[in-house]
Amino acid sequence: MTAANLRTAYGESLVRLGRKDWRVMALEADLGKSTQSVMFQAEFPDRYFQMGIAEQDMTSTAAGMALAGMIPFVHSFAVFATGRAYDQLRNSICIPNLNVRICGSSAGLSDFGDGKTHQSIEDVALMRAIPNMAVICPADSIECEKMMDALLDWKGPVYIRINRNDLPFVTPVDEPYHIGKVTKIRDGKHVAIFGAGIMVSKALEAAVELEKDGISVRVINVSTLKPLDREAIVRYAAGVDAIVTAEEHSLIGGLGSAVMEALRSVSHAPVEFVGVPDTFGMSAEGYDGLMARYGLTSAAIAATAKTLLKGK
Repeated sequence: MTAANLRTAYGESLVRLGRKDWRVMALEADLGKSTQSVMFQAEFPDRYFQMGIAEQDMTSTAAGMALAGMIPFVHSFAVFATGRAYDQLRNSICIPNLNVRICGSSAGLSDFGDGKTHQSIEDVALMRAIPNMAVICPADSIECEKMMDALLDWKGPVYIRINRNDLPFVTPVDEPYHIGKVTKIRDGKHVAIFGAGIMVSKALEAAVELEKDGISVRVINVSTLKPLDREAIVRYAAGVDAIVTAEEHSLIGGLGSAVMEALRSVSHAPVEFVGVPDTFGMSAEGYDGLMARYGLTSAAIAATAKTLLKGK
């Protein structure tokens, strides 16, 4: 599988949206070269606002812009965009249900070099819990571009989770997209793996390995964590002997929790989560090594599936 950088896809898509609609504004918390909002600044300097390291102020300003009819995109590392500005997101944006888009860049463990202070392993849980907030997480640059196009017409606030690194292509180019869509990427009859973000590609890798042992795997991309398509989750979880969720996020409050919320009132196969345990991240020399340290690998997904199948 080839790959492309999610931040680059995001920056290019933001420029494309700016060309389509003059209401698109970009606000940045002093990380424009990292979030790639600088692409928007280069083309639309009069619609770009450098707010400095002041996420609360940036978020409140975006709320004012939305009240005036603009579509503001705010940018920072995911851990700061969600954590530092939580009060403003909740009270100034989500309670009035404003059309603000929050880009949480360098999400999950993808900022491997800066350690636990810069790694967002709880951001999905925070954003899912706020009423009116939609939460989306692209699996690759193809899906990121499709998501960005959907943000012009969506009513209400949206949090988009952007990985820092190159991700393999897993999204069919011609696959229609809308916020709320759950996509079956691979079909199988023994195990259903629900993934989000980079873990979708790792789920596909695990499926290939499991197939060598005669285990047929269904892989589902849950790129919208809220609003969650409960009917699709129930449908794709039906008829298998084991269910695995895989996410670059804490085991608490993320994709695994969302899937179990969807399945809570129906009979289903045994479920296990693959994700970050109840701990903070750490600095590392490389992304792959850090992912392996926390068990976010295709091998871990495959092993989890086999364990569930043995106990059925």
